[in-house]
Amino acid sequence: MSLTNEFMESPSGRENVRRFRADQTAGFRDEIRDLALHGHLLQSLVMRDLTVRYKRSVIGFLWTMLHPLLLTLIFVVIFSAFFRFAIEHYAVYFLSAFLGWNFFAQSTSSAMSSIAWNGMLMKQVRAPRSIFPLSTTISGMVNLVLSMIPLLIIMRIQGLPIQPSILFLPVSFLLLAMFTFGVSLALYSLAVFFVDVREMYIVLLTALMYLTPIIYPLEIVPEKFLWIVKINPLRYLLETLRAPIYYGIIPPVRTLGISAGLAVFALVIGWIAFRRLSPRFYAHL
Repeated sequence: MSLTNEFMESPSGRENVRRFRADQTAGFRDEIRDLALHGHLLQSLVMRDLTVRYKRSVIGFLWTMLHPLLLTLIFVVIFSAFFRFAIEHYAVYFLSAFLGWNFFAQSTSSAMSSIAWNGMLMKQVRAPRSIFPLSTTISGMVNLVLSMIPLLIIMRIQGLPIQPSILFLPVSFLLLAMFTFGVSLALYSLAVFFVDVREMYIVLLTALMYLTPIIYPLEIVPEKFLWIVKINPLRYLLETLRAPIYYGIIPPVRTLGISAGLAVFALVIGWIAFRRLSPRFYAHL
């Protein structure tokens, strides 16, 4: 008999299964309450996500700041030198959006991978299943905040003033985190049943990055392709980061309204997908 079957047949295993199935009938408020009760587990998962990524690294968390700097150097040379984009302070222009993109891409990808990492834990520990994609979003946000340090240093080196509008960033972070968590919930739920979703998503991310005005200005996009970029939801969310950092202004009301709407929409759709699919998680873990 396998370890999984032994667990299922044991009294504690059957009790956990009953609790697991009972959890699936809980509503949104119950899930929030359950997450609050498991705050210690959430903290442990976040710390694990942060430490495992750099466990064998010599410089550890410094990669959080060094990684965007190295990528910036590459993109500055290629796009500002070879393609001659007429963008002043291109490094700041690029980083102000790319850091948000990197947070979204890594957090959503990690949410799907968390199924493999936490499959046995899901079976043995009574905890809200949304805690796993939530932990990847929170750990990703910690990395995003830390990666702002080299961006501020580059701004000072390039002589770009840090405006009071930068105090608006917590709102931008919140909107991006809500959107990311919603997408993570949906992908996490689908990946339980379809492993290929992870590989397909990696390819989609590559295409999505180049369809988002991160490394190039919107003005260079040909008119016939402009509509594709404009319907990209990440374009608006990343602009809420770029505006207070690069342009030194509060994001326009229209951009904020669309971003808030997208964040709420993603959260609702992600929650619906999670609640409909989560009752069948156990059989596929």
